[in-house]
Amino acid sequence: MKKAIKEITYIQTGLFTKPSGFGELVYLQSKHFDENGQLVAELYTDLLAEGVSEKHVLKSGDVLFAAKGAKNFATVFEKHNQPSVASTSFFVLRLKSNQILPEYLAWFLNNPQTQMLLKGQARGTSIPSISKQVLENLEIAIPRIETQRTILEITKLRNVEKSLKQKIEALREKQIQQQIINAIK
Repeated sequence: MKKAIKEITYIQTGLFTKPSGFGELVYLQSKHFDENGQLVAELYTDLLAEGVSEKHVLKSGDVLFAAKGAKNFATVFEKHNQPSVASTSFFVLRLKSNQILPEYLAWFLNNPQTQMLLKGQARGTSIPSISKQVLENLEIAIPRIETQRTILEITKLRNVEKSLKQKIEALREKQIQQQIINAIK
């Protein structure tokens, strides 16, 4: 079954504000993530909760989609993260039902074919941006939950495999270089 993302999620933009450097909330920005949506920065509470609407405070399972700039990715906000709000670099997608896993939605948005489709519809010359309307109208195939879990497990295992291959290649390169150095001596 295929549905438009607007049928299965509530979509809102992140909060436009300036971090104060202290406070109770983390102000999540694209710079905190790599191109795969993995946190790469230490997070600190840098925003006062006073004056921030409850609707902007992220909930476990919210999917953040970085819609501005060259680095578009989706990631899932998890309950172990510090209380946070997303910056305007992100759209926050909150699921309407449990027929889709947030991790599956993030996987779909990060899929190379989806990324190519979205980037093809981005607007702006200096800072490309994917509009809310484009994201809302994007259609997603929604298989059964068991199938979604299987897709996520296969993806996780494939990423482990890629990582191990990179480590093996680095070790092999180091071994060959050491053999060359030993041969010279």
